[in-house]
Amino acid sequence: MTAPVETESGQVEGIYGRDRSITVYRGIPYAAPPVGPLRWRPPEPPAHGQELLRAGAFAPMCPQSPRDASRAGIDLPMSEDCLYLNVWTPTNASCSGPLPVLVWIYGGGFRAGTGAHPRYDGEGLARRGLVVVTFNYRLGAFGFLATPELSEESAHEVSGNYGLLDSIALLRWVRDNIAAFGGDPGRVTIAGQSAGAGTVNFLAMSPLAKGLFHRAIAQSHVRHSRDPELRYLATSYRTLSDAEQAGEKYAREHGARSLTDLRALPWQKLVDGRPAFDTQVDSGSTGKPPLFRPVIDGWVLPHGYDGTYAAGQQNDVPYLAGNNLHESGAVPESTFAGHRARRTAAPNPGAPPVHVTLDAFVAAARHKFGPMADEFLRLYPAGSDDEAARASNTAVGDNSRISTYLWGTQWTERATQPVYTYFWTHPSPAQGQEPRRASHSSEIEFVFDNLDSISAPWTEEDREVAAVVSAYWANFAANGDPNGPGLPHWPAYSVNAPTVMELGAQFAPIPIADPARLDFWKRFFRTQKPW
Repeated sequence: MTAPVETESGQVEGIYGRDRSITVYRGIPYAAPPVGPLRWRPPEPPAHGQELLRAGAFAPMCPQSPRDASRAGIDLPMSEDCLYLNVWTPTNASCSGPLPVLVWIYGGGFRAGTGAHPRYDGEGLARRGLVVVTFNYRLGAFGFLATPELSEESAHEVSGNYGLLDSIALLRWVRDNIAAFGGDPGRVTIAGQSAGAGTVNFLAMSPLAKGLFHRAIAQSHVRHSRDPELRYLATSYRTLSDAEQAGEKYAREHGARSLTDLRALPWQKLVDGRPAFDTQVDSGSTGKPPLFRPVIDGWVLPHGYDGTYAAGQQNDVPYLAGNNLHESGAVPESTFAGHRARRTAAPNPGAPPVHVTLDAFVAAARHKFGPMADEFLRLYPAGSDDEAARASNTAVGDNSRISTYLWGTQWTERATQPVYTYFWTHPSPAQGQEPRRASHSSEIEFVFDNLDSISAPWTEEDREVAAVVSAYWANFAANGDPNGPGLPHWPAYSVNAPTVMELGAQFAPIPIADPARLDFWKRFFRTQKPW
């Protein structure tokens, strides 16, 4: 064990990492247990413990579907008493001056996940001079249930954003305590993937998070406010009235006639085996968002994307954001036949449709693009199933790169800090991916430079890619700029340069799309309702 550290909840003692130059603290409380009358309330400060906390074990996961937890392969119990954090820091950090801090927010569709996953092991980034923090936040109904009764008992007359309020409470804990771990409370980066990236986006729009972080990294799904995909990906949100109506229905379905009844239910009764869809959302496709997700409530989130950016009300910090080659419905060519064979499988909320037949590709185009469908099909032609699957892949990539580029035009119109965008193309073997692919979340092990914490057939090329990518992330956390000695130059975003930094197959700027297709997507987005 290492020397004790003083926090607001008492003294904590860490353990050495695999590398003794790194100290790890696991299971530190950052909020009071949200149980009993605190279920569905904003998090309260943790109690001050009188005894030394030996922080050597991860805390339980927040309640979630056993199906989702088993798929993640994490052998941890579940409990409502789950609001804990973990810290990785250089062992002698207090001797080297305050270090930049990276706070990682896990993905999982706002319904699953834990800060204890081996993928998020912070040791590799800590070796690069960062203090890394992971944490748990409330999920599903526990994190995002809204009802009229909950709103009525709130001092702000709102409900539904408890998971986001957990993240804000965590950032307040970091502000007040991270210096004791060698971290700089004036250089805090929030970073996340998928729903974690969605949380980064929402925190960037929340006045409650202002000043609590100084850089932002969103891995997958930063999109233009008129992109229909915002409506079902991890960037999706609800209005308060819609969330309250859905919450009332949810309560009735679980046999609760009042908030008292809901709070009396064992947490196991509020974890559903299969995640619920929000079928009321028109995303221009079969993709539907999870039912439980953040709420535009006028307090935590005053406005949606378009309204926030138009008024210049976002938290103006350096922003790094990007997407992956094999996500949002794009899949490797070698998997086309397999997808055709299982295309009737039940989809997950937030999951995009995959089009690998000509009929499905054409039907989806006509549904999404309406009067512009013929032009889309001329720009992305196909005469067979394989051609259609390849055309769909191309269109998905164009959509994501163009959408993020156009998000940059909105963000930078009233923000002053630099933006950096990327497109991840390196195929990974992690998470049992066969064949290798640059899929959704596949960049995580490379960002954390922790390939050895995951069992997979890593190559020397993988390690070289991880060294470059983790250096970019560490530099950005330190300085708000990913560039540094020995790294390929990553140009900052410019409205006048429609390019994106490719990470993986090469490290260089590439065009976001050819001019005709760029023009098409710009015109299509102008026909869509701002989100």
